[in-house]
Amino acid sequence: MTKTALVVGASGIVGSATAGLLVEQGWTVHGLARRPTAQADVHPIAADLQDAEATKTALSALDPDAVFITTWLRQDSEAENIRVNSAMVRNLLDGLLKPTRRRHVALVTGLKHYLGPFEAYGQGKLPQTPFREEQGRLDIENFYYAQEDEVFAAAQRDGFTWSVHRPHTVIGKAVGNAMNMGTTLAVYATLCREVGRPFAFPGSAAQWSGLTDMTDAGQLARQLLWAAETEAAHDQAFNIVNGDVFRWQWMWSRIAEWFGLEAAPFDGTPQPLERQMAGDAETWRRIAERESLAEPDLARLASPWHTDADLGRPIEVVTDMSKSRRLGFTGYQPTDDAFFALFDRLRADRLIP
Repeated sequence: MTKTALVVGASGIVGSATAGLLVEQGWTVHGLARRPTAQADVHPIAADLQDAEATKTALSALDPDAVFITTWLRQDSEAENIRVNSAMVRNLLDGLLKPTRRRHVALVTGLKHYLGPFEAYGQGKLPQTPFREEQGRLDIENFYYAQEDEVFAAAQRDGFTWSVHRPHTVIGKAVGNAMNMGTTLAVYATLCREVGRPFAFPGSAAQWSGLTDMTDAGQLARQLLWAAETEAAHDQAFNIVNGDVFRWQWMWSRIAEWFGLEAAPFDGTPQPLERQMAGDAETWRRIAERESLAEPDLARLASPWHTDADLGRPIEVVTDMSKSRRLGFTGYQPTDDAFFALFDRLRADRLIP
């Protein structure tokens, strides 16, 4: 019997990768988004999760075997992040029919579980790296914790199993996404090449020299599916990264080479992308018109603020994957290959020249 999945946030980086993998594996896939985008063999559902009644109406005929929650909305304060994003999870789970058979709900959060929310990111007393799932919550309000609590409460009420997945910075394709380092760096490199600007690392000395890791969207999708189908993985939280570690001083040169650039020397001084790219919208529009690119709006491709937050951290960040490895998840993805595959796809889709 074909299994049915609901992917929430199907138009985003993680959601689109997850929906695509599920289709490949023979699932019937429904993709929910405020403004669904076309994806092969994914049945679109348009709904605003902030509207409880509209969400319930949109989901009234659906009884999925698995639900993958891959979306959130950024707000101006952490208090608002908590209010809005917990309500979205609550409205979703309240709006679904009570399961008539076994159901699994997977929630994607991230390493801000360990690093703190945007308002206190990488500050105060943090757990020791590499981050491990048994390290408890920080003593600070965090919308990830509020989202988890909504899942836990609904699971207790409705009897479904759950999993929580904590990726590091995600590499993947999406247009109009609020957190998109891979496409941001591709656009930045293209602009540097266009105007002769040095391809300068924007972040901190700690990130330039220290070890780090990242998460390819396909790698995350594989863990989501594995957890849904693996009984030993139910009611558990998992870190998810590619499986390799690197230093940005090495990766920066790799990215520069792909774009035919020389990596500028790094003197330890941060040069945030938000400042560097502040006046680049018109330059990008000219490039897009000349090269017949699909998206002339720089703001829909690049998210400099988020890339700055990740690359500007004052601490080394590495993530332990032992928990899911012990339970049988063996996925692996070299991070430089993940970047190059994304750049190839962006070029093929006429998003970069």
